Amino acid sequence: MKIHEYQAKEILKAYKIPVPKGNVATTPTEACKIAEELGGTVVVKAQIHAGGRGKGGGVKLAHTPAEATKAAEEIIGMTLITHQTGPEGRLVKRVLVEEGMKIVKELYLGIVIDRASASPVIMASEAGGMDIEEIAETSPEKIIKETIDISAGIMPYQVRRMAFALNIKKEIFKDFSLLLTNLYKTFIEMDCSIAEINPLVITDNGRVLALDAKMDFDDNAQYRHKELIDLRDFDEEEPLEVEASRHRLNYIKLDGNIGCMVNGAGLAMGTMDIIKLAGGEPANFLDVGGGANEEMVENAFKILMKDKNVKAVFINIFGGILRCDVLAKGVKQAVENIKVSVPVIVRMEGTNFEEGKEILKSADFNFIIASGMMDGAQKAVATLKTGNR
Repeated sequence: MKIHEYQAKEILKAYKIPVPKGNVATTPTEACKIAEELGGTVVVKAQIHAGGRGKGGGVKLAHTPAEATKAAEEIIGMTLITHQTGPEGRLVKRVLVEEGMKIVKELYLGIVIDRASASPVIMASEAGGMDIEEIAETSPEKIIKETIDISAGIMPYQVRRMAFALNIKKEIFKDFSLLLTNLYKTFIEMDCSIAEINPLVITDNGRVLALDAKMDFDDNAQYRHKELIDLRDFDEEEPLEVEASRHRLNYIKLDGNIGCMVNGAGLAMGTMDIIKLAGGEPANFLDVGGGANEEMVENAFKILMKDKNVKAVFINIFGGILRCDVLAKGVKQAVENIKVSVPVIVRMEGTNFEEGKEILKSADFNFIIASGMMDGAQKAVATLKTGNR
């Protein structure tokens, strides 16, 4: 789950991490009022779930309330295109208006989970304000990493080592150390998958604060954080992914044209790989799960059909907890209830395979039955080339 910058900063403030003074506005009038309250120069920032907003024209400096109003007029309602939004861009519905300041140094500071070590890793760089991916590619030596023992937590010597590596001056050493310690505390207690401050700035008067903030949360831990539910912005999410979550389905939209329906995340990854190996492109990751029922399977199929890029569907099921006959009944119901004009290739193995195959044969639809994963992937790719069902 992702949240907006202004929401992330409210969480950081609760953990005593300094952020600029400011507030969110949904109209130019509100932006003007906030600028008047702050006084002096302000920054008007588009609020979308994507980085690179400044390069796309979504961040503007305003020296007066009138300029803040004009900036808000230009940003609110615009379709902001950045390297993270894709060519379709994102509609901006609100802006964050914050105090301006004189910055003497910009740093990057972030915490993520390193899957290899199964530990949180702090990453920092003196090249703040840039995309960390760009730094990693062009100047990896500029990234400092510190792996944290999850059972012990962040240790004082690790904080000091990070501060020395970033050339933090002794006058602000204590403030930086407290900020880093609190950021780690935020990351752990809020079950974050990423907590990023880019840039972390040092001002001319010695303030250390988060000029920008990005926080993503582990969906599996949401039951522990009911307070985060209201922060979710469905307008910023892929509509089909939102619909899938309402039906307890794991769905991620991709750029290909072969829709995938599987049971189990590992099988889903393998299915996408084998489609690529066969020369095709997967249109999605869709895991109905081992405990799916006929209704969930039908809803999953309907979601696949709502993606206009899908030109063929590859159903790859290993019958275990989800029996093949249950899958077949759900798919049969789906093709009978909605108009399906694309070829559907089915590979089923396991519990009640023969029953499932008979159910599909009884449907008023010409399913293509595959004898294995590779056979199914090849048949899916072949149907795209021939246009046949």
